[in-house]
Amino acid sequence: MWIPAPWIWGILLLGTGSLCQEVINQCDPSPCQNGGKCESRVGGYRCHCLRPSHDGILYSGENCDVKLVGCEGHECQNQGTCSPFLLDGTHVYTCTCSPGFTGHLCHVPTTFSFERKGYLLLQNPLADVEMACNITLSFKTVLPRALLFQRNTRGLLLRLELEGGQLLLTLTRETSAGAEAESPIQVLELLHNVTDGQWYSVEAVLRNWLLSLKLLNDAKGCATQSCHKVAPIISSVVEHVSPPQNTFIGGIRQGSSSPNAYTSLPGFIGCMQDVFVDWQLIVPEEWLSDSAVNVSPGCSHRDRCLDVPCQNRGQCVNLWQSYQCQCTRPYEGEDCEEEHVTARFGNEDSHSYAVFTVTDDLGHNLSISLFLRTRRTGGLLLALTSSSSHFLHMWLEEGRVLVHLNNSEILKSDSAVDDGEVHFVSVELDDGHMTLYVASQKQGEMEVGTVGIQAGDSVYVGGLLEERATSGFGGFFKGCIQDLRINDGRLQFFGLDTSVRSYPLDLMENVTAGCSGDNTCSRNPCQNGGICYSKWDDFSCACPPSTVGRRCEEVQWCELSPCPTDAECRILNRGYECYASATFLNESTVMTYRGNGFISRNLTNISLNLRTRKRNAAILHAEKGSAFITVSVQDGLLFMELQSASAEDGNVTGEDGGVRSVSTVSLSSRRPVSDGEWHNVHLFMAAPWAQTSRWTLVLDEEVEEASTSRSHGGNLNFLRQEVDIFLGGLAPDAGWSLAGCLDTVELGGIALSYFTSSDVNLPRLQEETFIRLSLHSPLVGCSGASVCEPNPCLNGGECQDLFNTYNCSCAEGWAGRHCNFFRDTCASNPCVHGNCSVNGLTYECTCEFGYAGVDCEEEVDVCENHLCAHGGTCLHGPDRYACLCAENYTGSLCNERVEEIPWYIVVKNVRPKLPVSVCGDDNRNYTCFNGGNCTERELSCDCPPGFIGHRCEQELDECRSNPCLNGGYCRNLINKFVCVCDMSFAGDVCQTDLTSGALTSDLLLSISLASVMLLLVLILISVGLVVALNRRATHGTYSPSRQEKDGSRVEMWSITQPPLVERLI
Repeated sequence: MWIPAPWIWGILLLGTGSLCQEVINQCDPSPCQNGGKCESRVGGYRCHCLRPSHDGILYSGENCDVKLVGCEGHECQNQGTCSPFLLDGTHVYTCTCSPGFTGHLCHVPTTFSFERKGYLLLQNPLADVEMACNITLSFKTVLPRALLFQRNTRGLLLRLELEGGQLLLTLTRETSAGAEAESPIQVLELLHNVTDGQWYSVEAVLRNWLLSLKLLNDAKGCATQSCHKVAPIISSVVEHVSPPQNTFIGGIRQGSSSPNAYTSLPGFIGCMQDVFVDWQLIVPEEWLSDSAVNVSPGCSHRDRCLDVPCQNRGQCVNLWQSYQCQCTRPYEGEDCEEEHVTARFGNEDSHSYAVFTVTDDLGHNLSISLFLRTRRTGGLLLALTSSSSHFLHMWLEEGRVLVHLNNSEILKSDSAVDDGEVHFVSVELDDGHMTLYVASQKQGEMEVGTVGIQAGDSVYVGGLLEERATSGFGGFFKGCIQDLRINDGRLQFFGLDTSVRSYPLDLMENVTAGCSGDNTCSRNPCQNGGICYSKWDDFSCACPPSTVGRRCEEVQWCELSPCPTDAECRILNRGYECYASATFLNESTVMTYRGNGFISRNLTNISLNLRTRKRNAAILHAEKGSAFITVSVQDGLLFMELQSASAEDGNVTGEDGGVRSVSTVSLSSRRPVSDGEWHNVHLFMAAPWAQTSRWTLVLDEEVEEASTSRSHGGNLNFLRQEVDIFLGGLAPDAGWSLAGCLDTVELGGIALSYFTSSDVNLPRLQEETFIRLSLHSPLVGCSGASVCEPNPCLNGGECQDLFNTYNCSCAEGWAGRHCNFFRDTCASNPCVHGNCSVNGLTYECTCEFGYAGVDCEEEVDVCENHLCAHGGTCLHGPDRYACLCAENYTGSLCNERVEEIPWYIVVKNVRPKLPVSVCGDDNRNYTCFNGGNCTERELSCDCPPGFIGHRCEQELDECRSNPCLNGGYCRNLINKFVCVCDMSFAGDVCQTDLTSGALTSDLLLSISLASVMLLLVLILISVGLVVALNRRATHGTYSPSRQEKDGSRVEMWSITQPPLVERLI
């Protein structure tokens, strides 16, 4: 049998066609199943099966048609991942191990831990010819500083360590024990915190003269910081003789050769796993017994800080197998469980102080800090003294902390600390710079001289031994001090169970342990029945109703309703007063007052509120000797007359016993006050501190209209005692009395009360008062005469009481003071757009068309319900509406279609030059333009000369034939033309040459006269056209202004007679 050569098979498989020019695609159609991807090859194909497939099942085989079942019943341990595959037609699997495990079933652990200082030593083979090192490991720890591994290779030392929680890879020359360490050849550092107790993987490589450090599994951190550093090294640093190579993991052996700079580096405390040294996995079960020191398999770490062992807000630091508490002040102890004992100074106002001795030199930098609690604004806190002087003081002043050092200025805090709360105060002295802090907030700073605290110096707390010296700093301190420190040394007033370094206490007086306050309620500070509650070094009073103040010393008198019903209670500086209005009728209602003998203030003003219609009456009057005061109404104006002695007591007498230097003041208002309305009156001395000054009258708070006296007058001190003061008249039965109302009058701010002690419910405690002497009670309240009873208003009029007078509000149709006159209801022309007619006591309006409402004031919209069809626009007419139709429509309601589109709609920019005529009947209409006349023919016009067209809409152009000769300009007119000739030519068609010698002056004159006559004719024609247009626009039923809207028609039969004036188009 003939067997083709191999190259012939290749041709048969690769190509087809008569010339084998077409390549055969073995994947068309695809033989791969279950989503496999087909790859065409020479002589066949290959299927790439999906892992996993779309249905979650793995397939294999030549056509991906064999379901892989090798993982059914697999034995992968420790969360290893099983991966099935076919091996020579047999279903098998392999295990992919999770971190920390290895082996074909992931059953071998690779995790080990360092619970205390130790190491793992690995001996490296000597077969390496070139310098190479590759160490990869995973670790977790919380210690910020430790050695991860150390590798010596060919005279070099490669170390990976943790420094400040970050990875640091260092390459140095290896030195013998005791030799001085050399500077590092190369250092690589990754700025990532890898000591947070989480797993991190790192790879360190030394190969091909490159040093590399890479963090492998911190994808989140690598987005912001580089996780891979590479640096070259010089080949000359490598020794030609290679000493034994070894690798230390987690620490180094004591006594081993290492640079001195690293002997203090602590060993690694934590867990490691998956350690590869030169690509070889380190498995704990394969270690030699003497190569691992303090290394145990597995990772048994537990965060001791999860138990929250630190008390009192102490911060727990995880030390892997233990913890440490960083205590906040004022707490001490392993778990911050013990608090510094607070020292109480000034208990029950005693003098307290304590003295300590400094036992070592503190240098020039100084820190003083303490917790402070007080309610006192002053007191000495602390003083530093030497054998010769006091050089530093800290004290309170106005509740703020002050510090003074030697001869420098005083440094004062901005914040007060006397609120009874605990405050942390500190003073820092650093290289001649002093800063004051309160609650860690800077209060101030300043430059000061240097200070040196030496052994033997004394510290005084709370006060000095001498009371006089202490008083210069606000006296002895009263309050509590806790955890007082100078630098790191404590000044303990009372001992602790925890051993702390403290300066010795030499002397302590009246200082007690704890911070209990004084019993401030023992002195009964609350008044008016208030209940005292003790607070720390303070008290608070629970006041009974209507009392206020820290000690309930202020009584809210008005809340106790001490005044009669019709009176208003007002609080005074001490006590209260009842204010009310009173009615005065005649001499029988005049009130009499007199000072109680305890008035000591200067009486320099009078205040009152008045209501009256009486034009002449006395309001207030008093006199003593030649001195007197009278406030009255005269001719409706308010009037004051005052005469007093110039001396303060009002009685300046000479040797003969006569009154000397008497002055008189007269004042009147600018406006009347007898109108029955309330008026506010204020009379006062312009200079109340002087013995005499001008007096001022202010009416109704109108300061701009105030009246000021021309002469100077004294005060009203003669009224303070033994003088009768009359209110409402000159005196009882003296005439000229007031008929009206007065509010409570004030003299010098002291009320002339209408109520005696028997009229009020509580005693009035004010010392300065005017006593009412009148036996009759005032008429409390303001009421005039009963002017509306019986009703003086007639015909249903309503009476209004205007205080001793009245006004009648008349019913419709009536007028007069008593509503006794009938009036024409149409006299005021109430109908806006209509005719008024009287209808009984009212009127009735007959509205014009287009208006409605009671007074014909509402305009009616005639287009509100219009019937214009086919987009027609409603136009308001005088008494009805018309329709402005759209294109191709006509009729009164635009409901008839027009087949022919008018010329003025098609050519919208043309306007008629002569008047137009409206033709047609009630059903249809049309327009003849440019003076055209209506005809009997349907929708046609007779045109005047010069115009043609169906509607006379086109004007003949007489200039179309160019009749003007010699370059003349032709101007088209109606039914004719005019030539405007060049200056060298003349004639109707510019046919005459003016430059010809035959032309005579007579000809020029004739031409000139003809031109003037032609101009006059043109003017007369224009005037005639204007008159004709005006006549056309003001007669008939057509309004040309309706034609201003392009492309629309106004149906003229819908419009009534237009107004006489209308704009022409």
